[in-house]
Amino acid sequence: MVLSLAYRVTRRVLISVAVLLRCEVSKDTELLVLRHENAVLRRQIVRVRYEPADRFWFAALSLLIPRRRWAAVFPVSPATLLTWHRRLVARKWDYSAWRKPGRPPTATAVKKLVLTMAKDNPTWGHRRIQGELVKLGHRIASSTVWEILHAAGVDPAPRRSGPTWKQFLTTQAHGILAIEFVHVDTIGGLKRLYALILIEHGTRRAHLAGVTANPTGKWTTQAARNTLMDLAERGKKVKFLIRDRDTKFTDGFDAVFADEGIRILKSPPQAPRANAICERIIGELRRELLDRMLIVNEEHLRRTLTTYLAHRNEARPHRTLGQLTPAQAETGPPVPVNLADYRIRRISVLGGLIYEYQIAA
Repeated sequence: MVLSLAYRVTRRVLISVAVLLRCEVSKDTELLVLRHENAVLRRQIVRVRYEPADRFWFAALSLLIPRRRWAAVFPVSPATLLTWHRRLVARKWDYSAWRKPGRPPTATAVKKLVLTMAKDNPTWGHRRIQGELVKLGHRIASSTVWEILHAAGVDPAPRRSGPTWKQFLTTQAHGILAIEFVHVDTIGGLKRLYALILIEHGTRRAHLAGVTANPTGKWTTQAARNTLMDLAERGKKVKFLIRDRDTKFTDGFDAVFADEGIRILKSPPQAPRANAICERIIGELRRELLDRMLIVNEEHLRRTLTTYLAHRNEARPHRTLGQLTPAQAETGPPVPVNLADYRIRRISVLGGLIYEYQIAA
């Protein structure tokens, strides 16, 4: 009786153990089936897009599984899982929503003024510009000026560039002489004549250095000597001579000016703007004179140019000089008058091609 009872109890225990063992095997088998199904689905889907909740769930579960098992368990790479986890940690400690407003941005007008100062004054650094703004009554940190220049791609230090042609010509105007040839075809036989024109940058006075049909090196050299003698008589001091690369300007021509300490500045090839003032005079000569009359010979061209240049220097107003004539720019502007109280006298120049107007005495 006792043996029978012991057998039954033992049998029940063994059956229970076997059932438990079969449950574990069954669970493992189910996991294997699910993993295989997951692998099959991965092969069929190009890329799985996970929602933020999915990323949160995977990242949280990764804390419970050894890292060496991540590649086999999770449907993403370990690097992706670590990235998601870092984002969760960063989001937890992100207090940007409670961050107070910082320093207000620099006004657009101030930024524009800073960039304008930097452009107009290539030697100014960020501290020099800051001082200029403080002088105007605007308090600003030098670091702010530095950031404005840096953001605009401008070197905050005074190393931006040398002076432009325009800046150079403006600052050195009273010591610059420009020279250029202008050619004219005569009415008889279409003979080509050449006139050498000089212009003083500072006063805008233009001069005729000579007219010839054969501008040889000897002729241009003598024209250079005559020009220097004329400048010396009028007390003009020249530091620079601007010319183009015309082959008519020989080494002998340059040597005449170099001996007097005058530096020759050759304009770049095919860059007429580098000698813009002289080129403008040539255009003015053609528009106002040469395109409106026929030249007979060399003497006719010389008289015509001499008369026109005298009119230009004494009676023609220039925008660059504030609508004064070169003569008025040297002596001072005229006294304002009421034209209704005066009679205006008209003077014919070059046979009525041009007219001058004066207040009658």
